[in-house]
Amino acid sequence: MVDGYQPLTDSQWQVIELLLPVQRRRRLCLRHVFDALLYVCRTGCQWRALPPQFPPWTAVYYYFYRWQRLGLWQQLNTVVNALDRVAHGREPTPALACIDSQSVKLAPRIYEHRGLDAHKLVNGRKRQLLVDSGGRIWAAHVHAAHRHDSTSALALLPHRPWWARRLQLVLTDAAYRGRFTRHLLSLGVAQQISSRPPTQRGFVPLARRWVVERTFAWLACFRRVVVDYEFTPASHAAWLLLANITMALNRA
Repeated sequence: MVDGYQPLTDSQWQVIELLLPVQRRRRLCLRHVFDALLYVCRTGCQWRALPPQFPPWTAVYYYFYRWQRLGLWQQLNTVVNALDRVAHGREPTPALACIDSQSVKLAPRIYEHRGLDAHKLVNGRKRQLLVDSGGRIWAAHVHAAHRHDSTSALALLPHRPWWARRLQLVLTDAAYRGRFTRHLLSLGVAQQISSRPPTQRGFVPLARRWVVERTFAWLACFRRVVVDYEFTPASHAAWLLLANITMALNRA
């Protein structure tokens, strides 16, 4: 894990620009815009507090939400994950995945999609992550914290995308029984439930499922996602993908 904000290197930008609309002439350099988004994700600063060496905050704000609406963050995240796996001698797409959720506080004065997680005593939202055996985030879904995992996790794999064609097994805890189990069976994916023994307390590393907990720990290094500051869950999910893109690029 690289500490602090670092701008894109030339080799990293060569990967990113393949999926960005860089062909049209613009007054702004999209590389500087992307660097500004990396800065916001890492430091958690407000849009209006963006340092003057970056493009105007209104332009950075515009591109972030435009690329979110176009689904570009998901596409870029998938490509970067595949390249990272190949660089580490793995197949481009995963055959095994882990799913878990984490409740996070929601910023004050935001009431949309807010709920109380009675188990964790968190008033805010819950984020569902699907990661591979290396902890890379392949899908993220954010919703009110009071909603049940088994129902909300359906949005992680509503169908089989191209990167999930090799997916054979999904590791979860007992909260994902029921509707999510039936959904995985309809997709032809097996589910393995691994939970902490009831006689043990505290953190217990479970076989192969601890990687998703490590991913949650990695996200704590990105201040923009430590607390949910977004009015819409989709925006928070986009920041999660951008944080994962940053980690994948730094591992290369």
